[in-house]
Amino acid sequence: MKKVSSLYPLPIRIWHWVNALLFVGLAVTGIELRAPGFSLFSQYGTATAVHKYAGFSFIISFLFWLIWGIVTGAMRYYFPRGRDFKEIPHQAAFYLYSIFKGAPNPFSASEREKFNVLQKISYGAVMLILVPAIAITGIMLSDILYFFRSINAIGGLRILDALHVAAAYLLLIFLVVHIYMATLGKTITAYLKNIITGK
Repeated sequence: MKKVSSLYPLPIRIWHWVNALLFVGLAVTGIELRAPGFSLFSQYGTATAVHKYAGFSFIISFLFWLIWGIVTGAMRYYFPRGRDFKEIPHQAAFYLYSIFKGAPNPFSASEREKFNVLQKISYGAVMLILVPAIAITGIMLSDILYFFRSINAIGGLRILDALHVAAAYLLLIFLVVHIYMATLGKTITAYLKNIITGK
């Protein structure tokens, strides 16, 4: 198993920012597809095409992350172990109260433990549940006729669309919380520097 050499290796830093750009592009075009009054592109067809190809790129990005995690052993960072669950009350209290009193974070990232237990739970849920869910439903929506039987098997097009949109809303909520949490380092830009420099 290949050793991960820094807190955020260069391939993961590049993946993070590419993924972020794709996600924002998907969010903007997704809003335009659901609310035609909001228009970034002059034609609905253009927004549809951009959303579709950004979606496929997002899936490729996810597959890179998954393969990287398996090959390097980095997937272990996303799975809480038994002892981690004892830290939930301390970490939750820190985020909800102690941080505003200037108390130190009870968790300190290292090459061995990159994420605290709440990060493991949230990142794991996003990357291993929500992203696959939005990817699968997006693929099915990209060719309704081809996936006609599968769509009917899950309850029809409205159910499929609802699942896709629900996953999208949950990912948007995660993005807002993620950006907010990224400002809670020793300085407002400390965590941003981490994901740029890898240290």
